[in-house]
Amino acid sequence: MHNWSVDEDYFRRQDPSGHEVWRLLQLINYGLDGEKLSKNQLRQCWPQIKDKIFDPGIRRYLTQTLWPKKAS
Repeated sequence: MHNWSVDEDYFRRQDPSGHEVWRLLQLINYGLDGEKLSKNQLRQCWPQIKDKIFDPGIRRYLTQTLWPKKAS
């Protein structure tokens, strides 16, 4: 992923956790470009990113993938 409007190296050094959340949102909202998402990282950041995901279908899919309902 390449973002031309943000100096990622500076952002990563100044606020590593903020950069992690921002990067996940960028990947989810604008495309993975061949990268894979970490399930553990998504679960950790979910409370911060769930309301910022643009597409409700993607939000629903990720919710079902991260916390699948057990069959009765």
